Amino acid sequence: MDLGLKGKKALVCAASKGLGKACAKALAMEGVDIVILARTAATLADAAKEIRAAAPGVKVTEVAADITTDAGRDAALAACPAPDILVNNAGGPPPGDFRDWSKEHWMAAVNNNMITPILLIKATVDGMIQRRFGRIVNITSGAVKAPIEYLGLSNGARAGLTGFVAGLARQTVQHNVTVNNLLPGPFETDRLLSTIRTLAAKQNIPLEKLYEERRKENPAKRMGAPDEFGAACAFLCSAHAGFITGQNLLLDGGAYRGTL
Repeated sequence: MDLGLKGKKALVCAASKGLGKACAKALAMEGVDIVILARTAATLADAAKEIRAAAPGVKVTEVAADITTDAGRDAALAACPAPDILVNNAGGPPPGDFRDWSKEHWMAAVNNNMITPILLIKATVDGMIQRRFGRIVNITSGAVKAPIEYLGLSNGARAGLTGFVAGLARQTVQHNVTVNNLLPGPFETDRLLSTIRTLAAKQNIPLEKLYEERRKENPAKRMGAPDEFGAACAFLCSAHAGFITGQNLLLDGGAYRGTL
């Protein structure tokens, strides 16, 4: 299927690895010129090299910056001032017990996973409306659908973003600008391994044992592949997805047991 995206421009945050990189790669393979952002220049350069190899002829611009800061957002928007596609993504806050979290922990989580994407949407959505095309995808978490007790910081901050998007998405869709959220479950990423490593240490069991238990618990009997996630993102950004807005698409191999 031709997704109708050739020649479009995308800004993809936290795209040096994991799900952000997978989204950037999938869009580039559809002919989208992309600006990718991440804090670590060397890792970002490796990602850009991989994407260029997968999508020859597509323009890939690297911006080494922290998207959760004013300076980082300014750098991103200077490199891509009028994106047709915005993929919001930022590293999730650490797991733990809410009794151990200070006000500063909560403020950082809300800034990174709620305020930052809202500010990027604010900076880009009116241009999308004027051009009569826009696709905004926020990478949130399956914890929005089924909260995870040790990810309270993520549960709270991402739920706030979800509520904001629910209202905005109904205002912009008449202009062919959609806003949706992708909710990853267990995908083969550094973030997943980091979380499992923390839990394994807390429970005093081997990392490999806990990882295998988590894999077997999933109805798919495996973890998700980042490329699967990237493909879902590319479709939501496509010319064919203009009637999909304000939705929370869960990609978790069937782990969520509810019907709705």
